[in-house]
Amino acid sequence: MNQTQLEYFVSVAELKSFTKAAQKYFVSQTAVTQQIQNLEEQLNIKLFDRRKRPVCLTEAGGAFLLDARAILERMNGAASKLAMISGSSGGTLRIGYTNGYEFSRLSHSMRSFRREHPNVFFTCHRYNCREMARSLQRDELDMIFTWDRDEVVKQPGIRYKKVEESSLVVVLYNSHPFINRPFLTRADLKEERLLYLSPSGSLYEDAYYQKYREAGYEPRVIYISDDMNSLLMMVAAEEGILIMPAYLARNIRGLDGVDCIALEGDNENAAIVAVWKEGRENALLEAFAQEL
Repeated sequence: MNQTQLEYFVSVAELKSFTKAAQKYFVSQTAVTQQIQNLEEQLNIKLFDRRKRPVCLTEAGGAFLLDARAILERMNGAASKLAMISGSSGGTLRIGYTNGYEFSRLSHSMRSFRREHPNVFFTCHRYNCREMARSLQRDELDMIFTWDRDEVVKQPGIRYKKVEESSLVVVLYNSHPFINRPFLTRADLKEERLLYLSPSGSLYEDAYYQKYREAGYEPRVIYISDDMNSLLMMVAAEEGILIMPAYLARNIRGLDGVDCIALEGDNENAAIVAVWKEGRENALLEAFAQEL
């Protein structure tokens, strides 16, 4: 039994897919399948019921999942402690981020930190906000980067720090009457069909939602999702329009059928926060948090 086998097993169990687990680790599905088959042979049990779709754990697999997570946590903790004892300033930091944040300054921050700590190894994992928060709470991630309006920042035992602020833009389909405007305001959007990008995938009346009321109306929200790419597809199909942080606009320039226009007004911006758990005995994590 080795760490790779355990990591692949936990990922397949959580993602309910051998294919998605392979994509997470940038390996072939065959590699994941073989490692888990080897683990099953060593344990002399079947961990997954492969006849069902999506794949699911057997009763024995469900019991082993708790132990596998505990073993991985102890292994990661032991490696971090050894790194601190040796004074190497080395170790692994597991970073989670939301869809689209790869277009932010996150890579610059990691690159800068590695220059000062050459023995650090970053692993990066993209999730939706809910999955990412669960992984942080289970100690499967050391730090996550998410929106400041994500509910995770309100949970007990959580620390966070604003690391980036972005203006907002309105994403329109090319035939929209506003397409040639130099900018838009919330008041301009009163009659619009709005697609709502939400960290949780649900609508709640946060500060961003309140801005519509400040403009004198209830927004006409027709669809809510945390999947940015799906919402962009809906804009291109002329189903509605979308407000998103401007740093994401680098991803949509040239996308067929859509364009973006600045949203003007007081505090029309979105903040990205770094989030981590209190009480983690990880000097490397604390150092990274301080330098962000």
